[in-house]
Amino acid sequence: MGLWLSMSMELLLASSSTSPGLSSHFTISNINRNPTISQVRTWKSLPVRTLEARFQGFLLCIRTNTSNSLRRCSNSNESLKKRFLLHRVCKLNKSIFSLSGWFCMKYTSSHKVMSCSEKIRQRVSVLFVQLVVAVLFVTSVSVAVRETSSWALSEENQLFLEAWRTIDRAYIDKTFNGQSWFRYRENALRNEPMNNREETYMAIRKMLATLDDPFTRFLEPEKFNSLRSGTRGALTGVGLSIGYPTGSDKLAEGLVVISATPGGPANRAGILSGDVILAIDDTSTESMGIYDAAERLQGPEGSSVELTIRSGPEIKHLALRRERVSLNPVKSRMCEIPGSGKDSPRIGYIKLTSFNQNASGAVREAIDTLRSNSVSAFVLDLRDNSGGLFPEGIEIAKIWLDKGVIVYICDNRGVLDIYDTDGSDALAASEPLAVLVNKGTASASEILAGALKDNKRAVLFGEPTFGKGKIQSVFQLSDGSGLAVTVARYETPAHTDIDKVGVIPDHPLPMSFPKDGDGFCGCLQDPASTCYVNRVQLFSR
Repeated sequence: MGLWLSMSMELLLASSSTSPGLSSHFTISNINRNPTISQVRTWKSLPVRTLEARFQGFLLCIRTNTSNSLRRCSNSNESLKKRFLLHRVCKLNKSIFSLSGWFCMKYTSSHKVMSCSEKIRQRVSVLFVQLVVAVLFVTSVSVAVRETSSWALSEENQLFLEAWRTIDRAYIDKTFNGQSWFRYRENALRNEPMNNREETYMAIRKMLATLDDPFTRFLEPEKFNSLRSGTRGALTGVGLSIGYPTGSDKLAEGLVVISATPGGPANRAGILSGDVILAIDDTSTESMGIYDAAERLQGPEGSSVELTIRSGPEIKHLALRRERVSLNPVKSRMCEIPGSGKDSPRIGYIKLTSFNQNASGAVREAIDTLRSNSVSAFVLDLRDNSGGLFPEGIEIAKIWLDKGVIVYICDNRGVLDIYDTDGSDALAASEPLAVLVNKGTASASEILAGALKDNKRAVLFGEPTFGKGKIQSVFQLSDGSGLAVTVARYETPAHTDIDKVGVIPDHPLPMSFPKDGDGFCGCLQDPASTCYVNRVQLFSR
C-alpha cells in the first residue's frame, strides 16, 4: 500500500543502473522551480546515488516487486534495487506533483504525466460500452430468432401447442409426472412429425401418455361430441349398459351386459342382461376397461359396430347400427316385503345408472313416486355407475343429507374447496338408506357413496369401488376435438383419499345378488334364495 510522506522528509531512490565507481549521492534542496544539487557524503557500503528531496505538499510513493504486486516502501537498499519499477505515470521536471491516487515517477526527457486511475477509468468505460453493445446485440438476435420460430409454426404445430397449454394450465400435477413440461414441448415440436391432422393427434396422445394418468385423455371431434351428448341425456350408440363381471359372472372373460335400453339396437337384436361381450370390432374385451369399451360402442349416428356376444352357451356375432338413444338415468320400483297383514314393510329401490343433466331431477321424481306408495326405506343402487357430471353428484347427495360435508376438493398442496349442505335441499334425509356398490362404481358415484357413508347416512353393501379419486374437466380445442383433463382430486368427508383404493363398503353382498330391480325384490322376498338378504340385515350397521 501507499505510504504518505510528511511535508519535509527524504525520499531515497535506488537506481540499479548506476556505475559501481560512483559512490556519492546528491541532495535536491529545492524542488519547486530551480533544484540545486550539492555533494553531501559518500556511501561506502553501496555505490548508489541518493536523491534527497525536500518539498512541500503530499507525496505518494508506490513500489512494485518483480511480480508487479504492490508493497510498502522499504528502507533496504537491496530491496530497492530489486523491487522498484518506475512507470510512465508522472514526471519529475523542475517540480514534483502530489496526486491523491497511486502513482510512480520517472525521470524522462518527455516530461509527460499520466494518471493510472484515469487510464483505468478509460479502460473500464470502453469495456462497459462494449458489454452493453454485446448485450443489446444478443437480445435483438434472440428476439429475432423467437419471432422467426413463431412465424414458422404450422397449423398442426399450433393445435399441438393449444393442447400443451391446456394441460399446462389445468392439470393437477404441476410436476407433470416428474418431467420438464417446457422441455417436452420444445423436443416435441422439434422431433415429432406433425405434417397432417392424424400425426398431430398422435403427438398429442403421446404427450398425454407421459403423464401416466388414464383419465387424462384425448378425444377426437366425434368422441368429444359423443361425450358432450351423453352428459346431456342423449347418446349415439347401441343402447347398452355394461359393467365388470361380478358374483357368478366373475369367471366370464369379457364385459357383462347390465341392461339393454328398451327399443334400442341391442335390445332389438336380442341382447339380454347377463350376456357377456367377448369382442368389439374384433378386439377382445378380456382386458378392456369399461371406459374404453364405452368409447368403442359409441360413434357417429348410422355407423355400425360388430359385437361378439356369449348368451348362455351360445356365441353370437352381431352387427349393430348406432342410433341416438335417450337416456333415463333412473329406474325405480317398490318392493313389498312379506309380513303380517296390511303392515308389510315396503322398500323403494332406485337404480341410478349415470350422472347426466337429468340425474338429480330424476332421483327426486323417483323418491316422490315411491313415497306415494308408502315406502318406509330406500335402496340406492350405484353398481356399474361409472359417474358423469360432478355437480349432479353433489345435488343428489344434498337430497339425502340434512347437513354435513359432501366432499373436499384438493390439489397437491391441500384443500382447495369444500362442498357441503345445510339441509335446505334435503328430500329424504330421515328414512333408512342402503347403498349398493361394486368395482364399476366410479367417479361421481364414489363421491356420493363416500358422502353418505362418512356422514353415517347410509349403510354400504357390495365390494370396494373403482377408486377414481380424481376429477376431470373437458376442454374443447379449436378443431372440435377435446381433452379430458384431471384438474383436482377429492377426499371424502372423513378425509379419505380413495384414489386407486376405492370406497370400502360396510358389508359384502351375496355372490349371486342380481343387478336389476325385479331380481333385487326377489332376493328380499324369498328366504330360500341364495341371494336372500332380510330387511334388518340390509339397514343394519
